[in-house]
Amino acid sequence: MDSFGAEAADDYDTVVRGDEAQTVAFLHELARGGPALELAIGTGRIGIPLAASGIRVDGIDQSPAMVAKLRAKPGGEAISVTMGDFADVPLEGKYRLVFLVYNTLFNLLTQDDQVRCFENVARHLTPDGVFVVEALVPAFLFRLRDDQYVDAERIATDEVRLDVGRHDPVAQRLDESHVVLTSQGLQLLPIVTRYAWPSELDLMARIAGLRLLDRWGGWEREPFTATSRNHVSVYGVRRQPPARLDY
Repeated sequence: MDSFGAEAADDYDTVVRGDEAQTVAFLHELARGGPALELAIGTGRIGIPLAASGIRVDGIDQSPAMVAKLRAKPGGEAISVTMGDFADVPLEGKYRLVFLVYNTLFNLLTQDDQVRCFENVARHLTPDGVFVVEALVPAFLFRLRDDQYVDAERIATDEVRLDVGRHDPVAQRLDESHVVLTSQGLQLLPIVTRYAWPSELDLMARIAGLRLLDRWGGWEREPFTATSRNHVSVYGVRRQPPARLDY
């Protein structure tokens, strides 16, 4: 909650990632007419344009400040948003697509919470539904000197943005603060994540009765390789193998 208050909501849409159109196109195809559910829908960066493409989109979020930004955008009022912890998926009904983007799964800070999220998603999928997870591959964290870093995200004449991080490889925890320096002063935007490797997510899916259907290196279906920094993983209901016939 400390990471997604009013200050974070005001800043969230100021930096455009640039892959929004590709993300929406990918999700639109997998929704196959919908409905779709976005976990931690936030300001509607993806949910609103996906809804505009003709898919019914519902959302879950626990930040009133982020949802207020969504409501203020054209089309935001038409999206049904339930306030609460997205690990619990406190909704009725089934969805053809449930998704979370941009490392959102890692905002759940224990493995148990992340497993619980997979289990609850599985209960809300239609038999042909899919769960899409976009997340980083944490290999780069193990190349850090002294498990910490300072990264210059943006340097302009009117603003400097730094990403400052400290890595705990035992807890699989990354403590970050995005530091914004302008002539008006200093802004700190902290966030804590508990990352997981793709193989660990696959095991979480198996616990929940899901299986990996596809994994890509990005939203344009780039091959997932040893050098991929991110992955887009698609999980679906794991069907039982056919019974063995003994003659």
